[in-house]
Amino acid sequence: MKIGFIGLGNMGKPMSLNLLESGYDVIGYDINESALRTLEKNGGKAALTVDDVVDYAELIFTSLPSSETCENVYLGENGLIRKVPTGLVLVDTSTVSPELERRIGEEAEKRDVSFLAAPVSGGVIGAENRTLTFMVGGPKALLEEVHSHLAILGSNIFHISEQYDSGTNAKLINNLLIGFYTAGVAEALKLAEKSGLNLDFLFNVLNVSYGQSRIYERNYKSFMVDDNYEPGFALKLLNKDLRFAMDLAKEHGLELPISQALVDLYEDAEKSGLGEKDMSVLFKRVGNQTITFKAEGVSEA
Repeated sequence: MKIGFIGLGNMGKPMSLNLLESGYDVIGYDINESALRTLEKNGGKAALTVDDVVDYAELIFTSLPSSETCENVYLGENGLIRKVPTGLVLVDTSTVSPELERRIGEEAEKRDVSFLAAPVSGGVIGAENRTLTFMVGGPKALLEEVHSHLAILGSNIFHISEQYDSGTNAKLINNLLIGFYTAGVAEALKLAEKSGLNLDFLFNVLNVSYGQSRIYERNYKSFMVDDNYEPGFALKLLNKDLRFAMDLAKEHGLELPISQALVDLYEDAEKSGLGEKDMSVLFKRVGNQTITFKAEGVSEA
């Protein structure tokens, strides 16, 4: 099958390479020429324009870094929704605002275009190992049509509902929890360090206690123990998703003061220059922040 992949970044590149490895005919587009060369070296085709992808592919995945980019690629004057023929399926794996996924889905229906909003969880490691979780919003019948192709990329595929934004909402709730867990690990281990505890030994103790969590294991074992914070999931991206989650809460008239304090903590870490590092780098910031949280009734200096 001929598959197009628009966006060959940290997530799109390993997903596209896995498709190639599984025998798919893949054409990719990205503004980064190095990413295109990597695709070509592994047997893929490099597209010069998005139009080249549309003309060649039968199924197109997108993995895009921001709502602005996603909106332009799908809804711009020369966007996918205006260009793709009936029968070609579009699957967006980006994490963008729910409101944008709703608009893309609505425009797709108007033009008889097949579209699924399918953000993923699992990070770069999950993309490389084909263990991603897909949280899919859109027509269930369409998901059933492309399910076997998604199964090449991930081990868990969930249809959340027919609402185009439902998968994105689930992903934002997932990442809100990740934000809490990451902050909890950072603060708890900073307290342990200041108390003179051996963090390796403490991990072994807590790993068989109720303090155990997958985020604790990920952040500590993969990043903190080696003091190496090259990103698996950049702090700035988590911060972006937390802001989307807060927008979703406002949309439903919910005040989430603890979540707002969490957003303030990550905002401070990003402004301090840690945004490009892995989210676990929050450990390096704990104890050094000089901020006043905006959440009502919560303050810290």
